[in-house]
Amino acid sequence: MAESDVKLNSTDKAALILLAVGQERAASVLKNMGPKEVQVIGTAMAGLGTISTDMVDIVLEDFIIQIKDQTGLGLDSDNYIRSMLVDALGEDKAGSVIDRILLGGNSKGIEQLKWMDTRSIADLVRVEHPQIVATILSLLDADQSAAVLGLLAENMRSDILMRIAKMETIQPAAIKELDEMMEKQLSGSDSVKASTVGGIDAAANILNYMEGNLTEEMMETINENDEVLGQEIQDKMFVFADLINVDDRGIQSILREVSTDQLLLALRGVTEELKTKIFGNMSKRAAEMLADDLEAAPPTKLSQVEESQKDILVIAKKLADSGEIMLGSGGGDELV
Repeated sequence: MAESDVKLNSTDKAALILLAVGQERAASVLKNMGPKEVQVIGTAMAGLGTISTDMVDIVLEDFIIQIKDQTGLGLDSDNYIRSMLVDALGEDKAGSVIDRILLGGNSKGIEQLKWMDTRSIADLVRVEHPQIVATILSLLDADQSAAVLGLLAENMRSDILMRIAKMETIQPAAIKELDEMMEKQLSGSDSVKASTVGGIDAAANILNYMEGNLTEEMMETINENDEVLGQEIQDKMFVFADLINVDDRGIQSILREVSTDQLLLALRGVTEELKTKIFGNMSKRAAEMLADDLEAAPPTKLSQVEESQKDILVIAKKLADSGEIMLGSGGGDELV
């Protein structure tokens, strides 16, 4: 089997390597990952299906070549680890992992929240001051914060999101105090080095993960209270319809990472212009088959459509963070 016959992305390759090294070694690696990384790798491992010895040989050979090229005695291991994690996870996700490994980064008290289910987190923070809730949500991943926010009282959501948007920095001592508060209810404590939290980008990212009706309700409330802030958040949000502004090369990169079933759901109810854009960046045969499947598919819940669209947006943002595509470029400056 030639290497070109193995259609695996970087996540699939990592999953395959972990399956190949055995349960104990794989467990040792996963213990050093955060909850999001564990979920992504675990899902990839479960979805690999039948694995041939040729696939294992090819991926392991490629991995060994990369290790030989990038490591060696006397090399700065910190720089190697940073480069490896950024290549594997993208700039956005790698940041928190790098901090945790190299800097002692995130506190264990707050870090434990990332492993909890969202309803438990919501129950834990709903009695706290909105500013404390805003700070905690700023320290979690955007999708987890969005899920927690959706479980809080309606009259709290917009206030908390506005506080997140207006947040810029927070003193390490304040985060340490917050961590100690979490420690009393959970376990573990450590110093916290991170100081930049919240901001317009954080608020927009959280909204990108929330259900459409909740997003509209919260933006309406925010605009009533602070129209300028509302517009700033809106400008930073990237929704599925904005894929129309991504250049063809970017669309092709996204499609390589998206399954047909995922795309079939996500294209429900979108404009004909966006469908044409997507179909135009597929092979003629694949586009025809997808169009036929889309026409013949039975009605689907809006929540399932939105979930698929958001999953694709996560992929798009990851590619943008790694510099592979430009979101909203609309054919501006090209990548060289």
